[in-house]
Amino acid sequence: MSAYRTEPTTPRSAAAHVYVESVEDADLEPAGLDPADRHHLERVLRLRSGDVITVGDGRGSWRAMAFGAGLEPVGDVVREPAPVGRIAVGFAIVKGDRPELVVRALTEIGVDRIVPLHTERSVVRWNDHRGAESLDRLRRVARAAGMQSRRVWLPEVAGVRTLSELDEPWAMAVPGGPPVGRSCHAVVVGPEGGWTDAELAAGFAPVGLGPHVMRTETAAIAAGALLAAARWAVT
Repeated sequence: MSAYRTEPTTPRSAAAHVYVESVEDADLEPAGLDPADRHHLERVLRLRSGDVITVGDGRGSWRAMAFGAGLEPVGDVVREPAPVGRIAVGFAIVKGDRPELVVRALTEIGVDRIVPLHTERSVVRWNDHRGAESLDRLRRVARAAGMQSRRVWLPEVAGVRTLSELDEPWAMAVPGGPPVGRSCHAVVVGPEGGWTDAELAAGFAPVGLGPHVMRTETAAIAAGALLAAARWAVT
C-alpha cells in the first residue's frame, strides 16, 4: 500500500499549498521548500510525512507532492490558464499595517493586480528606501495569503504609482458613483481626505462602492470584492 494518499488532489483539497522556485519549470521540480514554509507546515499545520500537498510556481503551474524530508511527486504537472478578465485595485497608501490588510484581503478575494498609489492628499509617502522595503513586505504578505487561499496564480503587487502613471483603463471610486459593472475591471481608491478637483477631472470613469463612507482600506477591499463578483457572475 502507498505511504501517501492517492486520490485526486487539487490545491483546494490538499493538506496545504506552497510556492517554490523550480529547478525545472517543465516538471515543477522544486529546489526545496523555503525554511519558513517548512516550519509552518511542520509546526503550525502539523503535517506528517506522506501527507499530500500541492506545490506551485504562482504562475499557473502546480503539482501534487508527498510531504516529508523531501518532496515526492505523486501527480502530473497541471497548468491552469490565467483568469479571464484580469481585475485590479489601486489604493492610496495609508498608515501602519493597513496596506498589509488590503493586500492580504485582495489576494484572498482573487484580485490579479494590486497597485499602491501616491495621491495629492496622501498622508503617507514612501521614499526609495522605505518604498522598496514596504513593497517587499507587501509581496511577502501576498505570497502567504496566496498559499492560505490556495491561489494558483499569485497577484502582481506593482510598484508605487501616481494616477498619471497608470497604464490601463481605470475607474475611480467616488461617492454617489454608478455601480461597478461587468465592463469595469480596475478601480482606484483615494485617501481618506478624498480626491482633489484636479484628480477628479483627470478623466477616470466614476464608480460607487455603496452608500456609506468607508476608510481607504475598507473601500479597497469592497472594490476588489465587487470586481471579483462581477467577473465570477459571467464565468
